[in-house]
Amino acid sequence: MDRMLYTAMSGAKNAMDQQSVVSNNLANVTTTGFRAQLQAARSVPVQGEALLATRTSVMTTTPGSDFSQGPVEFTGRALDIAMQGDAWMAVLADDGTETYTRRGDLQLDSDGVLLNVGRPVMGDGGPIAVPQGAQVSIGADGTISAIPEGEGPEALVDVGRIKLVTPDEQALTRGDDGLFRAPLNDVGAPGVLPANEDARLVSGALEGSNVSAVDAMVAMIDVARRYDMQMKVLSTVDENAQRANSMLSIQG
Repeated sequence: MDRMLYTAMSGAKNAMDQQSVVSNNLANVTTTGFRAQLQAARSVPVQGEALLATRTSVMTTTPGSDFSQGPVEFTGRALDIAMQGDAWMAVLADDGTETYTRRGDLQLDSDGVLLNVGRPVMGDGGPIAVPQGAQVSIGADGTISAIPEGEGPEALVDVGRIKLVTPDEQALTRGDDGLFRAPLNDVGAPGVLPANEDARLVSGALEGSNVSAVDAMVAMIDVARRYDMQMKVLSTVDENAQRANSMLSIQG
C-alpha cells in the first residue's frame, strides 16, 4: 500500500511540473520568435537512509526546445525583422553576456540605440547606435542604413550591421530571461559565436511563436486529467488503509 501511495504522489508531482511547462508555452503563443519548451520525465532512485529498491521518484525535465520555425507575418514596419533559415540575432543580456534570439520587433531608445525588448542589439563592434530622427532601413544581410533627419536619399549612410549567427541549435541553452546562450568555452566563460556573413533576414516582417495553441490546450487537458487520476489513487489507497485498520482492530 505504501508503494501505491509513493507512486501516486510521484505521478501527481510530475503532472504539476508538466503543467507549468505547458502553461508557459501557452502563455507565449503570441510572443514573437518564441521557441516552445520540450518536456520529458525520467525515473530517479530515492537516496538516503530510507533507501528501498521499491522507491523510485519521477522527475520532469526540460531537455531542450522545439526549434522549428514559426509563421512569418509581413508588417511593413522598418524595424521589424525575421531571421531566415537557421539565423539568429545577437543581443546583449542584462548580465553583459552575448545571447541569441529570433525575436525581431526592434526599437530605438531616446539615445538612438537599437534595442530588442530593452536589450542592445549587437553589431560588428558592439551595440548599434542610429542618429536621432533618422529614417532607418535594414538590409537582408543585417546592414542598417540611415538617412539623417531633413536630408534626402543621397545622404544615405551605413551605421552598423546586426550580428547574425548560425549556431548548432541543439547546443543552445535557454536562460530564465528567455534568451539562448552558446555552450561555455574552455575556461568556463559564456561562449560567443562568430558572425556568419551568409546569414540573412527579412525586413518588414516578424516570425511568430512556434507554439500551437490547439496542441498546448490538448496537452493541458491531458495533464490535468492525469493529475486527477493520481489524486483518485491517493484517495483510494487512503480508504483501503482505513478499512484495513478497521479489520485489524476487530480482530484484536
